[in-house]
Amino acid sequence: MPRTPPRTSPQNPSGAAAELVKRFRRQRPLRAGSLIVTIFGDSIMPRGGAIALGSLIRLAAPFGLNERLVRTATARLAHEGWVEARRVGKLGEYRLSTGGRERFAEATERIYGEPAAHWSGRWTLIVLPPMHAAERRRLRKELAWHGFGDLFGGVFAHPEVPARGLELELRAANLPAGAFIFEADLAAPSAPARLVNLGWDLKELGNRYRRFVQRFEGAHAALRGRAAIPLTGFILRTLLIHEYRRLHLRDPLLPQRLLPANWPGFHAARLCRDIYARVFAASEAHLSAAAARLDGPLPPPERSVMRRFGGIA
Repeated sequence: MPRTPPRTSPQNPSGAAAELVKRFRRQRPLRAGSLIVTIFGDSIMPRGGAIALGSLIRLAAPFGLNERLVRTATARLAHEGWVEARRVGKLGEYRLSTGGRERFAEATERIYGEPAAHWSGRWTLIVLPPMHAAERRRLRKELAWHGFGDLFGGVFAHPEVPARGLELELRAANLPAGAFIFEADLAAPSAPARLVNLGWDLKELGNRYRRFVQRFEGAHAALRGRAAIPLTGFILRTLLIHEYRRLHLRDPLLPQRLLPANWPGFHAARLCRDIYARVFAASEAHLSAAAARLDGPLPPPERSVMRRFGGIA
């Protein structure tokens, strides 16, 4: 009679965090700037939006980012207009710029917000005029960021965007004056499914969500009945949001009735929300202890943080 293999006990939170850090450090290139963006958007923006460079170096060290990488990444973010630098003697501080804060606020709404519960069944269509290939590539990238699917020949679609939201999105995309915008109903009952298949690769997106769940379910199990220490909580929270935002910002966030049955994005969102809630207090304790501005400690987090993912209390 075959022997049953012994059951392995779940990892503790620190072990789960160490495994995720090892995986992050194996990436080539390491993409230090992307992780710094995650730290700014998830942790620093709700606590005033400014941090001393020395504190940022200290926060990034557990992920394998050395001082040179952090300095290079933050200088690049300043050059791109995300942050502004301030110096006092030999000490430096980085603060979110006005434009950076606006871009982070938009991403924050998409990452932590609840999906729209209602859809009228209508569609927003954008038809671009003839233009140079480089400009068309720029607009395709911008419209994809806002969830529009590229159908064919400069025609883009998205389930009906509210007028106010559409105005903001089109302003951000900087559409040419010759673009046409339509609000439309699709006549054939099968047309929405065919349009979704044409505009978006939901199969690949679903596979990416499944890999995200597999990657973090060990940490989720490790946190059941166990409290994470502050450093571990910060590591888990940062890598969780780092992976989730890079995936979720590619999601067009289509209405549920346009998605396949058992859409894995919903499972990923629940897992992310639960892990985030479990490590939030510990991660904030680490931020308070390890990070400061040049003129004093970080302020406490804004109350709006507790509304992330529909409420993390």
